[in-house]
Amino acid sequence: MSKGAKPKDVFDVDRIRQIIELMEQHELSEVDLQEGEEKIKLKRGGAAQLVAAPMAVPAPVAASAAVTPPADNAGTVTIDAPMVGTFYSKANPESPVFVKVGDRVGEDTIVCIVEAMKVFNEIPAECSGTIVEILANDQEPVDFGKPMFRVKPD
Repeated sequence: MSKGAKPKDVFDVDRIRQIIELMEQHELSEVDLQEGEEKIKLKRGGAAQLVAAPMAVPAPVAASAAVTPPADNAGTVTIDAPMVGTFYSKANPESPVFVKVGDRVGEDTIVCIVEAMKVFNEIPAECSGTIVEILANDQEPVDFGKPMFRVKPD
């Protein structure tokens, strides 16, 4: 890092995505990083073990449900979970949901929070369009790459 430049937060969503991509490219199952007092530990496969049993049963059901209406999904894109964690549709129990079906989103629109290792990560849409379906349930686990929203692009 250059002097004078603001250091990039170890928990920055873009930085975590880059690390996850590197883990996939190099077939790493675990990365443990520390910057000052901030720590982050990412696991592929192993981190899902706490929720693997419940997620293993619904996964085939979700896949078959996605296969059933292919015509409805034509021309849409998904916003996928960038990490393993817990999906939250709102900032706190008293807050309104970030987005609902029919809402228009831009690339920087926060659509949800994914909590990973006690860190609440705001997830931006990273695309522009209209939310046509919410695929994840509030306060339930999501796996890396799991579609959370379906968006009809502009």
